[in-house]
Amino acid sequence: MYDMEWIIVLLPLLAGYVLDLIFGDPRCLPHPVVLFGNAIAWIERKWNKGRGRRFKGCVVAVLYPLLAGGVAWAIGWGAGRCGVWCYAVVATVFVFYGLANRSLIQEGAEVIKTLREQGLEAGRRRLSWIVGRDTSELSEKEVYTAVLETMAENLSDGVVAPLFYYALGGFPAMLAYKMVNTLDSMIGYRDERYRLFGCCAARVDDVLNYVPARLTALFMALTAYRSGLFRFIARFCRQHASPNSGFPESAMAGILNCRFGGAHVYHGLLVEKPYIGDNDREVGYEDYRKAVRVNQRVTLFTVLLIATVQVAVL
Repeated sequence: MYDMEWIIVLLPLLAGYVLDLIFGDPRCLPHPVVLFGNAIAWIERKWNKGRGRRFKGCVVAVLYPLLAGGVAWAIGWGAGRCGVWCYAVVATVFVFYGLANRSLIQEGAEVIKTLREQGLEAGRRRLSWIVGRDTSELSEKEVYTAVLETMAENLSDGVVAPLFYYALGGFPAMLAYKMVNTLDSMIGYRDERYRLFGCCAARVDDVLNYVPARLTALFMALTAYRSGLFRFIARFCRQHASPNSGFPESAMAGILNCRFGGAHVYHGLLVEKPYIGDNDREVGYEDYRKAVRVNQRVTLFTVLLIATVQVAVL
């Protein structure tokens, strides 16, 4: 029985982590999140108009994650019928797809490479691929800061949260969470187009990220500790419009001893973000490299922690 639990639970976790560490998101292969995005874009075109947009958005915010988790469960059930090793292979693939740390680091690296080699305007355009804010007027420092903020926030959304839900419910729960997060990233905005249709998706994402965001900040502090870091996080963790994003962002700002936040334009709306940190210094490539090390340490720490708990429970 112990051997079967090892194959079913721990092997996909460890193998999926290693595959993500080596390959990142395989752009040449079909990806579940791309499928999620296409499905969300289709329903948004059909339903985000006319009357009852808030209600229709709530139906989507509940039904789509249940559908994603249900389909993943059915795939796992079918694979399990073919044998425990078949299930382990399928689960490994989905854990690999569910993690995004390597791709997150690569996206940040491509922005910075473009900035350094092709100049500020090209760097701004490349940054716009990975952030929701208007990048057209950002300075070089602000481009670097946006990359660092994104790496911190997505360490929670793209690594710790998926692993957290994998620990709770296997890869079906992980895929359901990924659908919630994709919904939030596509329709969870407060502009005129999405304010009604996407409000429920944004709230569901807030609820599901409540615990993972705080765990992310804790794991960041434990793996990259410096004197006063916990006090820094406690002071600035709520200096964010999101109830969750301030935790990993304050941890990263504290580790780097820099300042995040400020005014930015999102979908035509000026958003005044409170500052996270006091040290308004220049940030650059070495800060990005340090953020990469933080992300890698937290990812490994989370995987090993889940594996340790699973071994203790088995």
